[in-house]
Amino acid sequence: MKDTIKIALLISTYNWPEALEMCFQSISIQTVMPDEIIIADDGSGNQTRHVIDRWKKKIGVPVQHVWHEDKGFQLSQIRNKAIALSNSPYIVQIDGDVILNPHFIRDHKNIARPHTLVTGSRVNLSETFSKIILKKSKLPSNTEIQKNSRDYLNSLRLPFLTNFLASRYKTKGKYRDFTRGCNMAFWKDDIIKVNGYNEDMTGWGSEDKELVARMINAGFEKKFLKFSGIVYHIWHPFASRSKETVNDQIYKQTVHELVKFVPNGIDKYISN
Repeated sequence: MKDTIKIALLISTYNWPEALEMCFQSISIQTVMPDEIIIADDGSGNQTRHVIDRWKKKIGVPVQHVWHEDKGFQLSQIRNKAIALSNSPYIVQIDGDVILNPHFIRDHKNIARPHTLVTGSRVNLSETFSKIILKKSKLPSNTEIQKNSRDYLNSLRLPFLTNFLASRYKTKGKYRDFTRGCNMAFWKDDIIKVNGYNEDMTGWGSEDKELVARMINAGFEKKFLKFSGIVYHIWHPFASRSKETVNDQIYKQTVHELVKFVPNGIDKYISN
């Protein structure tokens, strides 16, 4: 199955074209390319559009740019819109402020299993190094990236350990918070069954782990992609946490009440 699976790479972005450019550069050197790229754009301006349009012409796979008007942080909504338009059954989700290890898509493809969702590691780059590479707008070598990471252990790619750890790492507790929205994967049909992201959750915080909690409640298996499927996160200041408490309460309700499906989700964008 893993040899024939079609993969969509879903990239969330908002008004940071310099980082998105680095992300695209890292996609272009993947040892296994995705079958399509879908940009979930939460209302960026023309500079972001120019980056996407330029890469559409040279990346070698279809690129869809899904955009809506900027009405504040609406990540759940734009991700739902993008997922609904995917032509591939399996979706690997990242943010537009990450650099992919050259084997990123290959590693996700190797671990994909039916009715299973996956999350991987995120390696944080230093502020100084992030500013340098953005200014140069040229992808550094993987060795340079590792040397300038703040989480060296997470930057190691040791695929011989991946399958052993997939169901053993961070498994204590049913809802163990292992979620990295900037590095996760799921089947499109599975996410539709729980109605995708909860669009009642606006502003930063908890939208990813709330989705994962509902998928766990619905009986889907979770796996952790350790020592494979690595992304390097470009440093930036924290986003506003003004809605964090509200969103965390929604997450806690999902856990407490074993919620599997939310009414305000992806179904409004799915054609029957």
